[in-house]
Amino acid sequence: MQGTVIAVCRSERTGTKKEPCGGIFIEDYGMEKDAHAAAGIARQVSLLAEESIEKMQGQGIELKPGDFAENLTIGGMELFTLPVGTRLKVGAEVVLEISQIGKACHKGCAIFQAVGNCIMPKEGVFARVLRGGKVRDKDFVEIMRKEETGHGERG
Repeated sequence: MQGTVIAVCRSERTGTKKEPCGGIFIEDYGMEKDAHAAAGIARQVSLLAEESIEKMQGQGIELKPGDFAENLTIGGMELFTLPVGTRLKVGAEVVLEISQIGKACHKGCAIFQAVGNCIMPKEGVFARVLRGGKVRDKDFVEIMRKEETGHGERG
Protein backbone atom coordinates (compact mmCIF):
# COMPACT_ATOMS: atom_id res chain seq x y z
CA MET A 1 0.00 0.00 0.00
CA GLN A 2 1.38 3.40 -0.95
CA GLY A 3 0.02 6.88 -0.35
CA THR A 4 0.94 10.47 -1.06
CA VAL A 5 1.49 13.47 1.20
CA ILE A 6 -1.34 15.89 0.41
CA ALA A 7 -0.25 18.51 2.96
CA VAL A 8 2.40 19.11 5.63
CA CYS A 9 0.98 21.34 8.38
CA ARG A 10 2.04 22.85 11.70
CA SER A 11 1.03 25.38 14.31
CA GLU A 12 3.25 27.01 16.87
CA ARG A 13 0.43 27.16 19.47
CA THR A 14 -1.73 24.36 20.84
CA GLY A 15 -5.49 24.55 20.38
CA THR A 16 -5.26 26.03 16.89
CA LYS A 17 -5.64 24.64 13.40
CA LYS A 18 -2.39 23.81 11.65
CA GLU A 19 -1.35 25.70 8.53
CA PRO A 20 0.22 24.13 5.42
CA CYS A 21 4.00 24.51 5.13
CA GLY A 22 7.02 22.42 4.27
CA GLY A 23 8.39 20.50 7.19
CA ILE A 24 11.50 19.26 8.92
CA PHE A 25 10.90 16.23 11.11
CA ILE A 26 13.36 15.68 13.95
CA GLU A 27 14.22 12.22 15.28
CA ASP A 28 12.48 11.45 18.62
CA TYR A 29 10.95 14.92 18.69
CA GLY A 30 8.38 15.60 15.96
CA MET A 31 7.95 18.40 13.49
CA GLU A 32 10.20 21.43 13.83
CA LYS A 33 8.38 24.46 15.31
CA ASP A 34 5.18 22.47 15.96
CA ALA A 35 3.46 23.05 19.31
CA HIS A 36 2.84 19.32 19.89
CA ALA A 37 6.42 18.17 19.30
CA ALA A 38 8.39 16.89 22.30
CA ALA A 39 11.16 14.41 22.97
CA GLY A 40 10.29 11.00 24.37
CA ILE A 41 6.52 11.09 23.84
CA ALA A 42 4.46 8.70 21.73
CA ARG A 43 2.35 11.34 19.94
CA GLN A 44 5.06 13.41 18.25
CA VAL A 45 3.32 13.63 14.86
CA SER A 46 -0.32 13.34 13.85
CA LEU A 47 -1.57 11.93 10.55
CA LEU A 48 -4.98 11.87 8.94
CA ALA A 49 -6.14 10.35 5.67
CA GLU A 50 -7.52 12.69 3.05
CA GLU A 51 -10.40 10.22 2.74
CA SER A 52 -11.26 10.77 6.43
CA ILE A 53 -11.48 14.52 5.85
CA GLU A 54 -13.72 13.86 2.82
CA LYS A 55 -16.13 11.88 5.05
CA MET A 56 -16.58 14.94 7.23
CA GLN A 57 -16.93 17.20 4.19
CA GLY A 58 -19.79 14.91 3.16
CA GLN A 59 -21.60 16.00 6.34
CA GLY A 60 -21.71 19.56 5.04
CA ILE A 61 -18.71 21.12 6.74
CA GLU A 62 -16.01 22.98 4.82
CA LEU A 63 -12.58 21.60 5.76
CA LYS A 64 -9.02 21.76 4.53
CA PRO A 65 -5.78 19.98 5.52
CA GLY A 66 -4.67 20.99 9.00
CA ASP A 67 -8.18 21.69 10.30
CA PHE A 68 -8.01 18.56 12.49
CA ALA A 69 -4.58 19.72 13.74
CA GLU A 70 -2.86 16.96 11.77
CA ASN A 71 0.77 17.37 10.73
CA LEU A 72 0.44 15.15 7.66
CA THR A 73 -2.61 14.73 5.46
CA ILE A 74 -2.10 11.52 3.46
CA GLY A 75 -4.03 10.46 0.36
CA GLY A 76 -4.54 6.89 -0.78
CA MET A 77 -3.94 5.09 2.55
CA GLU A 78 -6.49 3.99 5.13
CA LEU A 79 -4.18 4.94 7.98
CA PHE A 80 -6.44 4.02 10.89
CA THR A 81 -6.45 0.35 9.83
CA LEU A 82 -2.67 0.04 10.22
CA PRO A 83 -1.58 -1.60 13.48
CA VAL A 84 0.39 0.21 16.16
CA GLY A 85 4.08 -0.43 15.47
CA THR A 86 3.74 -0.09 11.69
CA ARG A 87 6.62 1.89 10.23
CA LEU A 88 6.03 4.34 7.41
CA LYS A 89 8.67 5.80 5.13
CA VAL A 90 7.70 9.33 4.19
CA GLY A 91 9.62 10.87 1.31
CA ALA A 92 13.27 9.99 0.90
CA GLU A 93 14.34 10.22 4.55
CA VAL A 94 11.69 10.22 7.24
CA VAL A 95 10.62 7.08 9.11
CA LEU A 96 7.60 7.21 11.41
CA GLU A 97 6.30 4.47 13.70
CA ILE A 98 2.58 4.44 14.45
CA SER A 99 2.15 4.73 18.21
CA GLN A 100 -1.59 5.34 18.65
CA ILE A 101 -4.83 5.13 16.69
CA GLY A 102 -7.47 7.67 17.67
CA LYS A 103 -7.68 10.12 20.52
CA ALA A 104 -10.41 11.62 22.63
CA CYS A 105 -12.14 14.44 20.79
CA HIS A 106 -12.61 17.66 22.70
CA LYS A 107 -16.38 18.03 22.98
CA GLY A 108 -15.88 21.75 22.43
CA CYS A 109 -13.95 21.43 19.16
CA ALA A 110 -15.41 23.49 16.34
CA ILE A 111 -15.97 20.47 14.09
CA PHE A 112 -17.86 18.52 16.76
CA GLN A 113 -19.98 21.59 17.52
CA ALA A 114 -20.81 22.09 13.83
CA VAL A 115 -21.84 18.54 12.92
CA GLY A 116 -22.04 16.61 16.20
CA ASN A 117 -19.30 14.24 15.09
CA CYS A 118 -15.52 14.12 14.75
CA ILE A 119 -13.25 11.57 13.06
CA MET A 120 -10.21 11.95 15.30
CA PRO A 121 -11.37 9.45 17.97
CA LYS A 122 -11.36 6.61 15.42
CA GLU A 123 -9.32 7.73 12.41
CA GLY A 124 -6.62 10.05 13.69
CA VAL A 125 -3.20 8.39 13.77
CA PHE A 126 -0.18 9.35 15.86
CA ALA A 127 3.45 8.43 15.39
CA ARG A 128 6.97 8.78 16.75
CA VAL A 129 9.76 10.04 14.50
CA LEU A 130 12.38 7.28 14.19
CA ARG A 131 14.41 9.04 11.49
CA GLY A 132 14.17 12.72 10.71
CA GLY A 133 14.37 14.69 7.50
CA LYS A 134 12.37 16.92 5.19
CA VAL A 135 8.81 16.15 4.06
CA ARG A 136 7.08 17.97 1.21
CA ASP A 137 3.68 17.84 -0.42
CA LYS A 138 3.48 15.04 -3.02
CA ASP A 139 6.14 12.90 -1.26
CA PHE A 140 5.35 9.20 -1.23
CA VAL A 141 4.32 7.31 1.91
CA GLU A 142 4.82 3.58 2.11
CA ILE A 143 4.70 0.82 4.68
CA MET A 144 8.17 -0.48 5.41
CA ARG A 145 8.89 -4.18 5.44
CA LYS A 146 10.60 -5.41 8.62
CA GLU A 147 13.89 -6.03 6.83
CA GLU A 148 13.93 -2.38 5.66
CA THR A 149 13.71 -0.81 9.09
CA GLY A 150 17.46 -0.84 9.71
CA HIS A 151 19.56 -1.86 12.67
CA GLY A 152 20.27 1.41 14.44
CA GLU A 153 16.66 2.43 15.04
CA ARG A 154 14.86 2.04 18.29
CA GLY A 155 11.66 0.19 18.22
